[in-house]
Amino acid sequence: MRIIRHTDKNFSSAMKKLDRRSAPPAGVEEIVKEILAEVKTRGDAALIELSNRFDKADFKKAADLRVSEAELAAADDAVDATTKKAIAASRKNVIAFAKRGLRKDWSGKNAQGAEVGERYLPFQRVGIYVPGGSAPLVSTSNMTVCLAAAAGCPEIVVMTPPGPGGVVHPALLYALREAGATEIYKVGGAQGMAAMSLGTKTISPVLKVYGPGNSFVVEAKRQLFGVVAVDLLPGPSEVVTLADSSATPAFIAADMLAQAEHGGDSVMGLVTDSEKLLLAVKAEIECQIQTLGRQAQLKKALRDGAWMVLVKTLDDGIALVNAFAPEHLSLIARKEEAILPRITTAGAIFLGNESPVAVGDFLAGPSHELPTGGAGKSFPGLTADMFQRRTSIVRLDAESLRKSAPIVEAFAQVEGLDAHGRSATIRLG
Repeated sequence: MRIIRHTDKNFSSAMKKLDRRSAPPAGVEEIVKEILAEVKTRGDAALIELSNRFDKADFKKAADLRVSEAELAAADDAVDATTKKAIAASRKNVIAFAKRGLRKDWSGKNAQGAEVGERYLPFQRVGIYVPGGSAPLVSTSNMTVCLAAAAGCPEIVVMTPPGPGGVVHPALLYALREAGATEIYKVGGAQGMAAMSLGTKTISPVLKVYGPGNSFVVEAKRQLFGVVAVDLLPGPSEVVTLADSSATPAFIAADMLAQAEHGGDSVMGLVTDSEKLLLAVKAEIECQIQTLGRQAQLKKALRDGAWMVLVKTLDDGIALVNAFAPEHLSLIARKEEAILPRITTAGAIFLGNESPVAVGDFLAGPSHELPTGGAGKSFPGLTADMFQRRTSIVRLDAESLRKSAPIVEAFAQVEGLDAHGRSATIRLG
């Protein structure tokens, strides 16, 4: 892993590279563009071909794309009681948190006496991407589908990549059904995002898409924006710890290794003003990794995506964190409460030595779908109100119209839109 110190000659240039804006990796944009065009032109046939090519699904016909009732029943039988209990505990917390974030209708009167307000209705048909890849992300079922269900969306379509032979992990299928998914398709990658956004003969298009994924899935979202609404840009997992010497090195190392476990393009960072802590965390990582599985994913992620920065002061660390905009920030410092208001771009913040990021991944309540790759500068994490459509309401009576019309007429004159003014004054009689 890379270690950068404020005393290094290239420190300033290294810090500039950590000031991120969300952008697709080189080459991904064109590949995704071609996949979207294939799905748009050839529909189900393209989905079958792409699934067989990328996931070794061995699909023969369009009906193979959708998870059947028999598969769901078999998944229910295959999942053990302990796993079901864990899924239920997580789902309870996520739904409770989600319901507190839903927007509610309101109404009032403006200065001229007109009735104004807002209505919030659930999107009728939404599409959610749930990654599969090297591990079945069962928790993502709760962290996405449960929010749609809490908002009252009647049609919740899920895309998830299958394993060889077109098989989806039974725990993932069980969790999706329990969370409230109404349709589940075994289609991953950019083609999965295209399927629910553009629609095919088998799959009706949705109104808005949600969910995390790899760089191809995120780029597909970016290119499909406008065809459908999108929630945010959540890509490969990342964690940054901002800490002073009060932090426990073993805990920081464990959080970094937990993120490295995702493999791929995962990012793990430590920002500290303590050389002693930095070296202790490095030693802990080297020790703890020997006891873990998924060695290939861990070693690749640590080699390609892990870094540690020794800053001169924690103020410099705060500036670096805000420039990097991490998905997860672990904040461990003696003055956490003073530092917290100054963190402006993190997707989620975990305070103190006793707050492992994994609790946020699986159980705490807020959705773990969060902006990555620097997108936290522009996007928040997923919330239940993102599944609601806002509509404004306006009603005038004779008196409020009398007070409003002259103001409308003034705007109409300055903007050269006399028909706008007439549409108000004609109602005065």
